[in-house]
Amino acid sequence: MKGILILGHGSKATETEKTLEKIVEMVREANPGKIIEHAFLQLSEKTLEKGLSSLLEKGVDDIKVIPYFLFAGLHIQEDIPAEIEKFLEGKGDIKVEMADTLGADPRLAEIVSERIAQIY
Repeated sequence: MKGILILGHGSKATETEKTLEKIVEMVREANPGKIIEHAFLQLSEKTLEKGLSSLLEKGVDDIKVIPYFLFAGLHIQEDIPAEIEKFLEGKGDIKVEMADTLGADPRLAEIVSERIAQIY
């Protein structure tokens, strides 16, 4: 069974978790019937490991990690893949793959343009 883990960076500021939770809820509403969880790379109790484990507990064995990150920096290139690899040790046939970051998506440029329009 397939599942999605939306992964945020994490922050000492607790409101960042609430922001991602709102986004995840919107994504769930737009994708009824899909199993979607969220987690944070750091500075949160809802760790990457806990997010992956939560999906496994729901019977998911094919996980796509969607990083809620703009850029493909070291966390994306090294840290997250290393944590996933460590998590998968001894787990058998569980498949976990990373999707692309949000990156240079034209829809993000539209959002920035809307923000500019709000202040000008």
